[in-house]
Amino acid sequence: MSIANTAAQAMLSDALLRDGPVDSRIRSLELELPLDKVIKFVSVGLPLLLVSMAFAREITIGPQISCFPPTNFTAKQAGYVDTYCWDSLMHHEFDADGNFEERSLWVHKMFPYSLLAMAMLMYLPALIWRFLVMPCLGADLLFIIDELDMSYNRSVRIAQSILELQQNAPCQMEFQAELERARRKRYFEYPLLERYMQCKQRSYFLVSMLFLRGFLLLLFMSASCLYLVYFHLSAFLQDEFSCFVRTGLLRDQPWVPELVQCKMTALLVFQVISVANGVIYVLLAPVVLFSLLRLFCWDTTFLSLYEVLPGLGLISGRKLGCPLNDLNVLLLFLRANVTQLRSYGRLRAMCSLAPPQIRGAAVRAHGKMSGYHELKETPSCSYA
Repeated sequence: MSIANTAAQAMLSDALLRDGPVDSRIRSLELELPLDKVIKFVSVGLPLLLVSMAFAREITIGPQISCFPPTNFTAKQAGYVDTYCWDSLMHHEFDADGNFEERSLWVHKMFPYSLLAMAMLMYLPALIWRFLVMPCLGADLLFIIDELDMSYNRSVRIAQSILELQQNAPCQMEFQAELERARRKRYFEYPLLERYMQCKQRSYFLVSMLFLRGFLLLLFMSASCLYLVYFHLSAFLQDEFSCFVRTGLLRDQPWVPELVQCKMTALLVFQVISVANGVIYVLLAPVVLFSLLRLFCWDTTFLSLYEVLPGLGLISGRKLGCPLNDLNVLLLFLRANVTQLRSYGRLRAMCSLAPPQIRGAAVRAHGKMSGYHELKETPSCSYA
């Protein structure tokens, strides 16, 4: 019997977590949810990619129009017409009454810059999250992660002490009575983490900032799609225009016609870019909505594993209420930072290796002391 107890104590000592450097853990914390990262990269990176394509074509090809001056124009005069019409981008025509009208087509020249403005707007919610939320979120996550790891260490040490007391107890009946008294007095509980999480149930800063981030993304994507639709209807369906060229050096030349026909050579590229950008934003909107709708449901899978420890009883005590609070957000981020929880893997392994009846009790989280019986029985079971 003493050999088995000694072996169990040795295994419990090996199960203790060692302290690690805090700075490295802070730097490696994930302070953005994976789905939010994907939304940010797509919403910001897509217009940046498209605007780089538009600028690359403009740099390599030059003016995005091709004008058709009269045949008596010299090469320099024809080049002047192309440059002037691209700089002005004004469509001139006569109405039914013979009046001279003009309409600006500057949307073609400003389209790459409007994509750049879209990218900046899409990055604004992430920028707000970075400077207003990340500092306090990192502190909360680091505190909860440390407390969960310390609760695991405390449970292992208490289980080790219970084994020693049981081995040295002169009477097993007295030992069981003392254990029951300690259980009734709740000596094994560590209420700091539980009370902190209950406090987070009454806090709404993180969840409100997540809703603000999603609302701004939906607002900016809707504005971008409306912008693209408006300019498609107003200018992007017109690939030819009449340019008034009798100005400057050609003003006093009677042989120069008033209007020269020009054609947009890059219109198809701009149309493809704008349609691609609008379609991706339309498809991205349901993803943003899903990222907000998941805040209406509790994710208790992560907490249920730690319910086998006596330091946490939010699920077993049925203390969870409305999920729209900061605690639900912290649970989502804890799941994203599960690699930083050194106790998570060991506790999951212990629950997996435990006998079925103990593992079922762990999942149902029956009672505070059941975790200590599991820690007490699991090593000897696995050792055998």
